[in-house]
Amino acid sequence: MFRCALQKSSLILLASMLFFSAGVERGVAQEKGKAGKSQSSSKQKNGRVKKKPAPFQWVNPLPKGGADIPGLRHGTFDSPSLNQKVGYCIYLPPEYAKTEGAKKQYPVVYYLHGGRPGNELKSIKLVSEIDRAMRNQKVSPMIYVFVNGGPVSHYNMPNDPGAQGADVFINELIPHIDSNYRTIADRSGRGIEGFSQGGRGTARLMFRHPEVFCSASPGGGGHATEKKISESGGQESAKLIFAKGDNTWDLTAVYLDKLKSNSSLTPLNILVHVGEQGFNYENNLAWMDHLKSQGIEHQKIVVPEVGHSAMEIYKKRGLEIMRFHEKNFGAASK
Repeated sequence: MFRCALQKSSLILLASMLFFSAGVERGVAQEKGKAGKSQSSSKQKNGRVKKKPAPFQWVNPLPKGGADIPGLRHGTFDSPSLNQKVGYCIYLPPEYAKTEGAKKQYPVVYYLHGGRPGNELKSIKLVSEIDRAMRNQKVSPMIYVFVNGGPVSHYNMPNDPGAQGADVFINELIPHIDSNYRTIADRSGRGIEGFSQGGRGTARLMFRHPEVFCSASPGGGGHATEKKISESGGQESAKLIFAKGDNTWDLTAVYLDKLKSNSSLTPLNILVHVGEQGFNYENNLAWMDHLKSQGIEHQKIVVPEVGHSAMEIYKKRGLEIMRFHEKNFGAASK
């Protein structure tokens, strides 16, 4: 009888211990869950969590109400290489449609959006700042074109005819804009600018095509990733392998060779801009050190208390970026 009681007590004790252990595990799991949610929330606040991108399209019309943004319109052109239409957004300054400006030609800034895949609508929110500066006559009139960068924004993918975003932009969009709008249709009237992925694209394209642009402002680009591409023979990831040397580090040599071989080609005017709290801040400093080591002159704007945000940079220092292009264009028209 005593033995039965002892066995019963042991079973009760064992059950209690198991119950307690399960409770502890549940508590730990709950804390981990809370920590995970907190960490996820923190990442979202820091802008590090990426939303699943919408399916890629070469044409993305303005949403309802988008046409009400002053001076902004959507357009398309027929791409010979893609055998389909490609979209773009264009901002025309207030005086463009006025009678007195009917014969005037304007310089153009081509703006390369961030993120992948491409979409010509991604950076049009900047137009509010651009239009305000133009209407208040704080900067000379300029046209801004917002580019669709293609499946791998602003980059060419070897052996993939449908993913040649860089060539579609340089070889097809620019001639279309010059043929259909009153632009200064040569290097002296063209600038290129972009942020994040667009900053990387700007840096690649300004060095590959310095004969096309006189003014360039790459912003917040992921130059650490570009350096990885340089050091791995073109590989960004298992699915993204670029042509060897096609990155923002190695292309400095291509650019310098072009300047050396063409005495009539003047150096690019370069302005690097980045938010001091942005996650690409340090690697932009490292990349600018690389430019300096190669003897490539450039200016910089570092915006305190701003993270990885083109809009926040434009709210605080956008006028300086616009005036940088204005100065490089010389006269605003000819």
